[in-house]
Amino acid sequence: MAKSQKSTLLVILEAVQDLHAQEQVVTRETLAELTGLKLTTIDDRLGVLVDEGDIARVQRGVFVPVVRHAPARPMSKTVMPDGTVKIEIGDEVLTLTPREDRALANLMAGAAAQAVAIETGRNTAILAAELGEEVKRLRRQVIALEVRIDPNQGQLFSTPCTARAPAANGAQFERAV
Repeated sequence: MAKSQKSTLLVILEAVQDLHAQEQVVTRETLAELTGLKLTTIDDRLGVLVDEGDIARVQRGVFVPVVRHAPARPMSKTVMPDGTVKIEIGDEVLTLTPREDRALANLMAGAAAQAVAIETGRNTAILAAELGEEVKRLRRQVIALEVRIDPNQGQLFSTPCTARAPAANGAQFERAV
């Protein structure tokens, strides 16, 4: 990566972070106004930052910085025979009384409900996208098929709508070619 490109990437990334921290909507126009860079440069660098995972496009033309946390540490919870609880997070160990464990569980209930809501929303979005694609596919099939009644024989048939073929009495029927 060229030195000038890296510096403009950093300028734009910092501008995105600053605007977001100030609860401002981050668009290419606001970045151009703040940084003084040309829109073509900003568009290019925004694309790179999105591809690298440093920022996210939340809707067309609106960006937010991506928060990166340290890798999760191993965790475990052990209930001891006397009712105390050992919670291990990485190298740290907490020893809780039964009452403290219940209090911590109450504090964590909101986070657990939030995790369930996030996963449910994610699964719903995936399902909605799949159903949308299936509806599009079925709509194309319905458009491609046309049901007609042959007046000579009174038969109901379905054929792809690709070409018109004349019937014996001059009526037009859809026929596959």
